[in-house]
Amino acid sequence: MKDLAAELGVSISTVSRALKNSPEISKEMCERVKTLAKKRNYRPNPFAMSLLKNSPRLIGIIVPDIVTHFYSSIISGISDVARKNSYSVIITSTYEQYELEKQSLEDLINIRVEGIIACLSQETTDYSHFDHLADQNIPLVFFDRVCLTEKFSSVITDNVESAQKATEHLLATGSKRIGFIGGSNHLEIVQQRKHGYLQALRDHKIPIEKELVFCKKIDYKQGYEGACTLLSQANPPDAILAMTDSIAFGAMRAIKEKGLRIPEDVALIGYTDEAHSNYVDPPLTAVTHQTYKMGEAACNLMLRRLKGTEKPKQIVVPALLSIRESSVKNRV
Repeated sequence: MKDLAAELGVSISTVSRALKNSPEISKEMCERVKTLAKKRNYRPNPFAMSLLKNSPRLIGIIVPDIVTHFYSSIISGISDVARKNSYSVIITSTYEQYELEKQSLEDLINIRVEGIIACLSQETTDYSHFDHLADQNIPLVFFDRVCLTEKFSSVITDNVESAQKATEHLLATGSKRIGFIGGSNHLEIVQQRKHGYLQALRDHKIPIEKELVFCKKIDYKQGYEGACTLLSQANPPDAILAMTDSIAFGAMRAIKEKGLRIPEDVALIGYTDEAHSNYVDPPLTAVTHQTYKMGEAACNLMLRRLKGTEKPKQIVVPALLSIRESSVKNRV
């Protein structure tokens, strides 16, 4: 407000009252103040009065779903690094909705977080709300589902390589006709994992069949629907690579409802390795993200960015294939 007042040649109190539409200030002056405030990216701080002397150092986190093991583990990695560096975190969930993602971003900016660490919602195809942060010089780091990598740092896993490795494992252990169930095709993470799956088939001289690929949404229901669709074909797959565990669990239900055995009739691999992958029957083979390390890496990127010493950078945290009973047809 001091800067706005100086530029307009008025007092700070005039600027303050104008922003609040005080009847003591003319409509013309109110409009002038608001126009300049918008131009200068001024935002009122709702905590300014109470936190003026002891303002906390905050990093905002935006996740699609706060309750899953995958995201909670990443949050733990972020939080531990932040705490060791005298930062606190504020966590928001978008519930996979674009509008809630925009609102979460706005809320975090309004409470004056110093930086934001985010994972895209499934609905997000327009990235302009994030793009504006570069103009406002607000540090942003993406993880897992990312965008605008030329402007912002990010942390991902080796999606192409891990999907290729998982597909090759299925082929090496007796599967011959492998289906893929993924999410929305606009997501880079879906494109990359599908590419890895297809590359493994190409490397083994196996023809690509579009009817073996089902990509709609990342959730349990779509996993079930996708498996039902694939297994209803005249020549169904004898293995399925599911790009998340929620999809894999939906597929597992569909396989069992059709009276088929896992892995003898249909082998199955999931992704992200939720804790309960060990507790389903049979235990689920999964591509395991090193989620805590991803969180640590994201927060360290943010801290370097806050110090002004980090240009946009992408870190790849390798995934691991955790082999359990659901994928091996040929037991050696």
